[in-house]
Order: sequence, then structure tokens, then C-alpha cells
Amino acid sequence: MNELTILCIGDVVGKAGRGVLADHLAAFIKQRQIDLVICNAENAAGGSGLTPQIYQKLLRYGVDVITLGDHAHRKKEIIPTLEQSKQIVRPANLAMVAAGKQWTTVSTKGGQALVGVACVLGQMYMRACDSPWDAVDRVLKEMPSEARIRVIDFHAEASSEKIAMGYHLDGRVSAVFGTHTHVPTADARILPGGTAVVTDVGMTGPYDSVLGRRKDRVLKSLITTMPTFYEVATGDPRMAAVMIKVDPMTGKASAIERVEVTGTAPANGPYDSDDGAPSGN
Repeated sequence: MNELTILCIGDVVGKAGRGVLADHLAAFIKQRQIDLVICNAENAAGGSGLTPQIYQKLLRYGVDVITLGDHAHRKKEIIPTLEQSKQIVRPANLAMVAAGKQWTTVSTKGGQALVGVACVLGQMYMRACDSPWDAVDRVLKEMPSEARIRVIDFHAEASSEKIAMGYHLDGRVSAVFGTHTHVPTADARILPGGTAVVTDVGMTGPYDSVLGRRKDRVLKSLITTMPTFYEVATGDPRMAAVMIKVDPMTGKASAIERVEVTGTAPANGPYDSDDGAPSGN
């Protein structure tokens, strides 16, 4: 069986990030013969959280599995989707009783292979959560053996913790891609055990910004030390992702390539009805 190509998309931020996927993802999948698309969407709704409407949009654009992060439950209306759908996972190291699946398995677009997907939160400089090391070991044991391809989204702040997770999982998963910090890193590589890693995929959203938020709002807050609503930006939207080649028989990766696709800034402001009402003014 030929190698499969998995596309891992970094944190989708707001309307601008969704717009890049709406305009370009389907064509990219066809052009590059992508077999599975995994996308972190925890900032997709108004810059924080996810709504059911946006969840459905992302699937229509071509996303196969959605991973989340520390804002997994920010929008309460997503909870029924988290509990019912096999195409979305919340961090496995939140409390066991938290809504949502801790891992999932999905078939590739052509049905050639079953892929296991999970995400975990880092502990350094992040909200309180259980050990990501214990959680990831547990979910890997729970996944069915026929899911030889396994991909982990490590949603973490510290580069050192992300790099360490790659080594922790080397040879046991096909890929570990980092999310959360919104800045793409230049360290994509294949570890000795056959695991593709990258410290951070980068943001799918407006790059004329400070991590997806309006520059003027962030600068005002930093310079004056006064509280300011960080409105989502719209300018220079891009899709940031990595493409990973994987052997479906062994689950080992042979290549990882960084991807960046440029989109068009959305008209009519940074929000729409599917975002839910953003807080602030």
C-alpha cells in the first residue's frame, strides 16, 4: 500500500482563519492528494471556542477531525457535539468527567486506513490540568491496534515541553504536532523512531495581528497596562499546516513538510452570526 498524506492544520482563529479554509482547503486537498485532514479549531469562533455551526462548516470545507485546547468548553453550545460526534476530541488530560471524547478513530478519505487522533494540554504556563504524559500513554493503550497511524496534537505553551513530548512518543505514534502559541516553528523533522514532529504548526488566521488579535488593541494594553478588549483581526489571513507522509502498514512517518497558503481578508468585519456573541466592546 502506498504512503498516505496527512494534513495537520494549526489553530484556526476567527472568521479570517475560517475564510482561508473555505476558499482554499478543498482545492489543496485535491492538488496535494491529502488522505486525512486534522485541524485545531479551539479559537475558530470569535477567537475563542467553537460553535456547532462552525464545526459543521469546517467539516464541509474538508476537515476530517477537529482537535481542541484550553478553550474546548468556552462555548457551551458545542457540548452536545463534543459528546456525540466522532470527528472532534477535547484534551485527554482534562477531568475524566469533562464533556467530550478523549480520542477517536477515523478512516482516511479513501478508506485505506484507520487513524487514531487525540490531543493533550501542556502543564507549563497553562491552566491546571492532569498529567499530559499519563493521559497520552492511557489513550494510546485504549486505541484499537488496527489504528496503526496515530496522531497527537500537543496544545502547549512551552517549546521545551513540546519537544520533550515528541521524544516521549517517538516510535509509538506517527506524528506529534504542536499548537497553541500561534507562531510556526522551523524544526519539523522525523525522529529516529519514525515519528514526525513540529514544535508549533502556526496559526491559521490573520497574520497582520498579534497572535490573531488587533495590533492596536494589544499594543494599547501592553503600553498603558490598562484592560482592553482584544478584538480578532482580519488582515493577511493564511493557512498554516504540515503535511506528513506515513506508511499505513507500520504507522511510521517518512517526511514532514511545512505548508502556508495565503487567503483574502474577510469583508464585513471580524465576526459573523456563527461566532456567537463576542464579549467586550
